[in-house]
Amino acid sequence: MNQLDALKQFTTVVADTGDFKQLAQFQPQDATTNPSLILKAVQKPEYAPLLQDCVTRFHGRDIGELMDRLIVRFGCEILSIIPGRVSTEVDARLSFDTAATVARAERIVELYQAEGIHIDRVLIKIASTWEGIEAARLLEARGIHTNLTLLFSFAQAVACGQAKVQLISPFVGRIYDWYKKQAGSSWDDAAMAGANDPGVQSVRAIYNHYKHFGIATEVMGASFRNTGQIVALAGCDLLTIAPELLTQLAASEAPVARVLDPEAARRVAIEPVQYDEAGFRYALNADAMATEKLAEGIRAFAADAAKLEQLMQAAT
Repeated sequence: MNQLDALKQFTTVVADTGDFKQLAQFQPQDATTNPSLILKAVQKPEYAPLLQDCVTRFHGRDIGELMDRLIVRFGCEILSIIPGRVSTEVDARLSFDTAATVARAERIVELYQAEGIHIDRVLIKIASTWEGIEAARLLEARGIHTNLTLLFSFAQAVACGQAKVQLISPFVGRIYDWYKKQAGSSWDDAAMAGANDPGVQSVRAIYNHYKHFGIATEVMGASFRNTGQIVALAGCDLLTIAPELLTQLAASEAPVARVLDPEAARRVAIEPVQYDEAGFRYALNADAMATEKLAEGIRAFAADAAKLEQLMQAAT
């Protein structure tokens, strides 16, 4: 059995890509997208017609609506291939505006429903700012399920659990990147691999907290740099994996053992934690890595959303 099939025994495998033509070979349950992945896809000849078709059909509409229609078009194509859910991201430039995030999420869901897609097959991706988490709380109360992304800290995860969001995406690889950069020449790749990887440790702490306290929010590890990080989180509820790493897993027959286990988590001694807004902001501010990576991630997604808008405007 290859590592990908072995991993599927313990964990729901999710494909992290906008390149939906690659999906079928990996047979993932779900898929995730983001502005950067969609931007990358529409610059390929095989996907450029989707952008042009969207611009032509809805010429004269607000650029924000055209963006939403394009990402929903990609989502519908993905959902025609996979059996589960697709995550579609709200514009990162709205990350500090609760009301605007809610309105944009509702429009995205309405566009999916107009295409005959059931609401339960869509997860709205929102950055894990305080405002984003509050938007997710409101959306979940309305039956719209959310995926809280750009999540780097335990405080963000706790707040998401309190808000009863459907799913969170802690970013393993970006946490790893920060600590490696901070360590500089003293970093030891071998010593900081597997269970010692700071990104892996972050997800493990969140997973154990959720399972110990019976928090229903799903944990989906994301942003992997290598297959070792993935295997070290076998047993996590879900793992969203880029096609190149899915290919490496499918090509390897190295053993995969369950690492994260809900029953084991319930036996761990864990103190309960709760955050109000002030406590959340202070805890996030105290975590330099999470503060920097959250800001960096929002900036990067916002920049790619702007580039995608420019491509659409150029196609009009």
